[in-house]
Amino acid sequence: MRLSADQLPASLSRTVAGVYLVSGDEPLLVGEAADAVRAAARAAGYADRTVFFIDRSFAWDELRHASQSLSLFAERRLFELRMPSGKPDKGAQQLAELAERPPPDVVCLVITDKLDKKTSDAPWVRSIEKHGVWVPVWPVETAALPGWLRARAKRLNVEVEADAAQLIVDRVEGNLLAAKQEIEKLSLLADGKAITADLVLRSVGDSARYDVFQLAEAAAAGDAQRALRVLLGLKSEGVEPTLILWALVRELRGLWQARERERLRSAVRGSGWNLAATPSPRALSRVKRLPLARLLMQASHADRVIKGLAPGDAWSTLTGLTGGLAGALQAIPESGRVAI
Repeated sequence: MRLSADQLPASLSRTVAGVYLVSGDEPLLVGEAADAVRAAARAAGYADRTVFFIDRSFAWDELRHASQSLSLFAERRLFELRMPSGKPDKGAQQLAELAERPPPDVVCLVITDKLDKKTSDAPWVRSIEKHGVWVPVWPVETAALPGWLRARAKRLNVEVEADAAQLIVDRVEGNLLAAKQEIEKLSLLADGKAITADLVLRSVGDSARYDVFQLAEAAAAGDAQRALRVLLGLKSEGVEPTLILWALVRELRGLWQARERERLRSAVRGSGWNLAATPSPRALSRVKRLPLARLLMQASHADRVIKGLAPGDAWSTLTGLTGGLAGALQAIPESGRVAI
């Protein structure tokens, strides 16, 4: 069956299916849907969790052997397949078979980025939809964000006035993670009362949110000294690395789109990425010299480090990415590290 992210918790409360597919390009909502499946699986006794990272070099026999073998302690198991591309290639048939005939002691959770129309019609996706559960996660439209915020606050038993919700939306500019953090913080400050626009104006951290953009703008403009100073300040203020990476990637996307428009001699803003920044004139003057592809690879590595999926220190990777964008450090695409 196909369920929305809102319908998933009720389904999980009734039964746990043999296979789940969670797809989408909104990290917060995809993460929460996956967390809900993990929690339900744990509650149903699937205590042994194995994570598989699917890329072009993945050996699909490894998954086949794991699904056919018994757990060391005869426990029920959760197999988590992280497949950002959404294209299993040689493993497509195996995924379809896993959905049709799931092992009795295994729940399989497949997590991918947003699936395009062609991939959505692939046999392995249709098999999961028919025999398991597919949860396509869609971004929250700008017009729906105030309602989304108020519903999120209700889960915390807090009411958010309409003008306060709109004010938060204007400040976070579509970043759901930042919106979630603001609601959680404001719910504590409200102390059981409604969150008003006045409370938002008095308490929402303008400085931290705008500093992440100042960081990205300074790095894109080549002002390494200022960018690294702002990064150090953000770290000392306890700003989440995820929010900092989001701002840097937003700037990189804007630079990439600007370079593509110049290459194609087009004045039309590309629609391939949402929320791409509009680079400053100083940043645009550097765009032809920037190794944007390598920097985006480095950003992808930083994302994995921050999520604990790759070894390393989150702040070191953010320093390397900031320095690379500012031109003070050189990215090494194979590892995501930097060299002076």
